[in-house]
Amino acid sequence: MPELLSELTTLRLGGPARAYLRCDSAAAVAEAVGRCDAVGEPVLLVGGGSNLVIADAGFAGTVVHVAHEDVVIDGTVLTADAGAIWDDVVAASVDAGLGGLECLSGIPGSAGATPVQNVGAYGVEVAAWLDAVELYHRATGETEWVAPETLGLGYRTSRLKQHEAPGGGSAAAGPADVVLRVRFALSDGASAHIRYGELARALGAEPGGTVDPAAARRAVLDLRRGKGMVLDAADHDTWSVGSFFTNPVVPAASAAAIVARIEEATGESTPQYPAPDGVKLSAGWLIERAGFRKGYDGGRTGVSLSTKHTLALTNRGTGTTAELLDLAREVRDGVFARFGVELRPEPVLVGAELPALRP
Repeated sequence: MPELLSELTTLRLGGPARAYLRCDSAAAVAEAVGRCDAVGEPVLLVGGGSNLVIADAGFAGTVVHVAHEDVVIDGTVLTADAGAIWDDVVAASVDAGLGGLECLSGIPGSAGATPVQNVGAYGVEVAAWLDAVELYHRATGETEWVAPETLGLGYRTSRLKQHEAPGGGSAAAGPADVVLRVRFALSDGASAHIRYGELARALGAEPGGTVDPAAARRAVLDLRRGKGMVLDAADHDTWSVGSFFTNPVVPAASAAAIVARIEEATGESTPQYPAPDGVKLSAGWLIERAGFRKGYDGGRTGVSLSTKHTLALTNRGTGTTAELLDLAREVRDGVFARFGVELRPEPVLVGAELPALRP
């Protein structure tokens, strides 16, 4: 059993758990969660630990470590266990000559987390290639393969992200459904369409076109390394949860007024992108224009913004969760004070809360 949950998270933060169970098969995960639910024991599911911010006090319950990690490829269909390291899954798909996932290279964490967050990067989301997800339904104790259409996949969210106890109770923590395996239907030999301008330029490709998946993977990894977004134990810029805040989506009805306020304050054209519910703005761009530069620590010694990317909040080796969340609060409040746009955290907060917004 890990002494501290910091040993299981990419932030390397988090106190102890009451109990720990390592599960090396889908059946073992379902059994462990079911056993805890039967006695009302709170459960924290941990895979790669790349999207968790765990309180310094730890977790007053049982950690179920999802550690089964087989990857099977049959033609253009790839099936991965929930505990498989995500970048290994992407690498396996590219090595097999399959396209679709290469733009998601270098993202830390496990395969089982990808539909929960509808993980995305460089113009591609998991939703575009997801074929089915095997779930353990905690309310019934049954397992089932479900279609992506049933998952409510949206920008960095899904119904799998919702936390509710089986049977509507409040004793058990965690999602109502547990991901056991994921299945993708991929392309034979061509990458996903290259829609992200930075990546297209790195590849020398036409936006909207396709390239060799291996070339796209190499370019994405190079770009992510330059931003401190590929895990490296020796580099504190990678001791993070990746992007701490999601890019804000402002309602279409108020987007013009919000953008006008931002441009009046900055004197610059505001990066903006169409979104289903309005207009998406760049959180990193807003953070920098609100005065928070790369490496900003606000006088804190243990945490700071990454020196390579303002959207990553990092543990410099001596940080605490309380200190990290205080930095997140300062950045969020600063962006809101200057632009009237509220940033929302992307990771799951366990036993910890981001302090209330101070307008």
